[in-house]
Amino acid sequence: MKNNIHPILKAMIPLVEGIAQTFGKNCEVVLHDVKNPQNSILCISNGHVTGRVEGGPMSEYGLQTLRKAQFDKHNINYMKKTSDGRILKSSLMFIKDEKGELIGFLCINIDISEITVVKNILNDMFGIVTPESSTESQEESFGSTINEVLSNIVNKTLDKFGKPVAFMSKEDKVSIVEVLDEKGVFLIKGAVDYVAKVLCVSRYTIYNYLDEIRVNG
Repeated sequence: MKNNIHPILKAMIPLVEGIAQTFGKNCEVVLHDVKNPQNSILCISNGHVTGRVEGGPMSEYGLQTLRKAQFDKHNINYMKKTSDGRILKSSLMFIKDEKGELIGFLCINIDISEITVVKNILNDMFGIVTPESSTESQEESFGSTINEVLSNIVNKTLDKFGKPVAFMSKEDKVSIVEVLDEKGVFLIKGAVDYVAKVLCVSRYTIYNYLDEIRVNG
């Protein structure tokens, strides 16, 4: 796999371990090849933070970032929450080639759950009041396979919608497809078929929904 990647990405592989060793076991560092979201992880250190390994897929946030296609400014120090409730301080940096084309992501995820617990204890003990962060942490969908990431995103979206599929109107389903599209779900190979099955419609109906959304958008 590493023999077929862009030379710039290949040159960055040693940095992944170096950054992780500098900040310790709670700091996960991931190098992604954006051309291959299904198996984008070229190199990862301290993968226990999110439970991922080399060859794994892009996360929900990575897919959403790819879908937005706004790569002028790095995404630094945003908060995410894992499915088991741990809090991550994260940064996603864009890697471009000599022509300015996006080729990769360098992601840093620091598990600050223990620090947050200590901070809350000190606040209770000494009555320290700290301002609430303006950026609320949102649950992130990680997974060891791209199908797991896809399933997590779709299930979470359906749960938030709060209505069984059997009771959904066409407008409801269009709204769900629109949310999934914004999250970058349809960058995943096979996502159209999977979403069609979940929403009990044909794959051609999903394509029609997407056309409708993008025309109106």
